[in-house]
Amino acid sequence: MDRNALGVVRWTITLFVLLALMGATAAQARPVPESFADLAERLLPAVVNISTTQVLRERQPVMPDMPEFPPGSPFEEFFRDFFERQLRPDAPRRQTSLGSGFVIDPSGYIVTNNHVIGEADEITVTLDDGTRLEAEIVGRDAKTDLVLLKVKSEKPLPFVKFGDSDATRVGDWIMVIGNPFNLGVTVTAGIISAHHRDIRAGPYDDFIQTDASINKGNSGGPMFDMNGDVIGINTAIFSPTGVNIGVGFAIPSNLAQPVIGQLREFGRTRRGWLGVRIQAVTDEIAESLGLEEPRGALVAKVNEGQPAAKAGMEAGDVILEFDGRPVDDSRALQRIVADTAIGKTAKVTVWRNEREVTLDVVTGELEKFEEVAEAEQPAEAVAAERTKMLGLTLSTVTPELRQRYNIGEDVEGVLITDVTAASDAAEKGLRAGDVIIEVGQEQVSTPTDVEDRIAGARDAGRKSVLLLVERQGNLTFVPLRVVES
Repeated sequence: MDRNALGVVRWTITLFVLLALMGATAAQARPVPESFADLAERLLPAVVNISTTQVLRERQPVMPDMPEFPPGSPFEEFFRDFFERQLRPDAPRRQTSLGSGFVIDPSGYIVTNNHVIGEADEITVTLDDGTRLEAEIVGRDAKTDLVLLKVKSEKPLPFVKFGDSDATRVGDWIMVIGNPFNLGVTVTAGIISAHHRDIRAGPYDDFIQTDASINKGNSGGPMFDMNGDVIGINTAIFSPTGVNIGVGFAIPSNLAQPVIGQLREFGRTRRGWLGVRIQAVTDEIAESLGLEEPRGALVAKVNEGQPAAKAGMEAGDVILEFDGRPVDDSRALQRIVADTAIGKTAKVTVWRNEREVTLDVVTGELEKFEEVAEAEQPAEAVAAERTKMLGLTLSTVTPELRQRYNIGEDVEGVLITDVTAASDAAEKGLRAGDVIIEVGQEQVSTPTDVEDRIAGARDAGRKSVLLLVERQGNLTFVPLRVVES
């Protein structure tokens, strides 16, 4: 073969290689979809609307005696009618809420958010064809804000399946279906804006962030990838106005699937438990311990008699690997341990005295530990300690208090009736008459709700939690310290 012919062959081979590389790149970079119509048409039947009803009984307000008026006074009849209305016997009041969900099994299993269901007495699921079915709770998990429901249907229901949320990338297209503002089933689209968001909603925060339109009523609805698989459960938005501004959050499917599986099998979660208090490894901590870079989870305390203590773990250890999985940070450790099977002997690599040490830890069960801890400490003592720490005195919003503090009829939450001087709450400007709407971006309706959210943040090793506070029609976010400095 002469030199010219050899050159032609080389250029031909080079051209084919370049075309192949360009084709591979084009295959990886998915084109902008021309339409979501076919995908929406296929998935809509599996998305449901969820409505709940809770029967409430308001306390009878304590009213002063009716003032005396001269006979025939025009005020006498007015005040008599007013007092009779206020002093009539307690009457039940029905509180309703709306949300979304999706069918994951043709036999009638439905996934939604825990905060959508709340303490509902009745749960009604409306299918895409208008069929209304009563639903029962199979199991619920407040830590991840998930609920599994079950409905009875005479025919198999359309359903969708979970996808791999870890396979998605920032910038990928997604589609959201839900029931915003009770308008009916609504389809919106956007992209994945970020992964692994911690919005301080719970100990296992690992949210997918999206710019797709998510609003009140979308909670519990599915986030789909372009294959039509559920890669997230829409849960929260960040907004100073309460409506979508392009920052929404969804529970990733890879976090939700194990929880849903446990709820279906056991009716509750069964998470792994290590029995340590952990904190983040900062640059300064890494340097002081001889670590080349800040990674892992620093053990601040080992609970006596718990799995870590039995395995010989010590305060000051840095957990680098758990059951063959690298521990990037303290949040990752919580999720890894929670996903580990109860009773499994896990190899744990810790950094101690500037060298790696391997321990064998038999994982315990978190829920059993929590049951024992709760039984050992009366609820009254727990509540008193939390309230003392916060510097707040809390109350439900009664009609009398609503009138006293001039709280609007549409305002629902937990009322602050007193603030301890020199507390962090006082320093942040909280005062009697403020109404706490959300704690950690989750709605609250009783003092116990607030206390539980505070306890959850503290147990997760957080130093503060974000409150959404209403004051005379104005909403303000207030970060409140939940641990002693």
